[in-house]
Amino acid sequence: MGAGTTIEELDCRFAITGIAHVVTGNGGLPKVRITSPTASAEIYLHGAQVTSWRPAGAEEVLFLSEHTIWEDGHAIRGGIPICFPWFRAKADDPRAPAHGFARTKAWQLESIARNGDAVTVSMSTGSDEGTRKWWPGEFQLVHRVTFGSELKLELAVTNTGTTSLRLEEALHAYHRVGHVDNIRLRGLDGVTYLDNTDSNREKRQRGDVVMAAQTDSAYLNTQHALELVDPELRRRIRIAKENSLTTVVWNPWREGTQLLSDLGHDEWQQMVCAEASNILGFAVILAPGQQHTMTASIRVANP
Repeated sequence: MGAGTTIEELDCRFAITGIAHVVTGNGGLPKVRITSPTASAEIYLHGAQVTSWRPAGAEEVLFLSEHTIWEDGHAIRGGIPICFPWFRAKADDPRAPAHGFARTKAWQLESIARNGDAVTVSMSTGSDEGTRKWWPGEFQLVHRVTFGSELKLELAVTNTGTTSLRLEEALHAYHRVGHVDNIRLRGLDGVTYLDNTDSNREKRQRGDVVMAAQTDSAYLNTQHALELVDPELRRRIRIAKENSLTTVVWNPWREGTQLLSDLGHDEWQQMVCAEASNILGFAVILAPGQQHTMTASIRVANP
């Protein structure tokens, strides 16, 4: 938000009257609230994290836990967290924050702009003393989100240092569903994946992805779109991406939820994560001065 900058000052600088405003969110954290003819939405400066997107005439698309801890240093449970510059636990430091530090940083609001019938919000962050504690990379990170009848996310990272960077990234989207037992994910048939619930053993997907137990799968060398079919909410969600070579599908199920203090004991039934990512052997390598942009888009359709 910037040292000494208040929420009121940010709103005065960036607001679009009647469309987008910077307001006080949960825990006193600043957020951008959008109410446009095509969608209502929210994105926090904390982690540059989208927490709500509801296209006009549709129900809420994203899941957000009622038990989220709204504090500096804590990740928001739900919405679309940004995992960067590592995924899951940091391999060489178990003390490091899971999924990296980007999702718990306060980002800078760069702009709010009309984009046809949609609204685009841009936020940025970069390397500093806090990030260097965990990772030596010098970087600039920009998250550009367009809210309209389609939700589009662009995550751009630039290597601002003098040595190469190896980084992992994910747009960890929590999709709200009627009941996880009844959904299916189409588009991964025949794809090889690593099953993190089974010692990361390599397996091959047969047919649609359906869930009947804890799921934590990294699908490899994937570039095509997915379709989340939800008969209970009577909708299909198309999930597309670019410059992403892995897709992670996750649900903690009953046993995993017991280890998460910020997720209600039954909330796992109303969510599934399907995320654009570049992880493991598909991590991004950036030479000095090089930039990489990963995008994801979400669109809702009726059955």
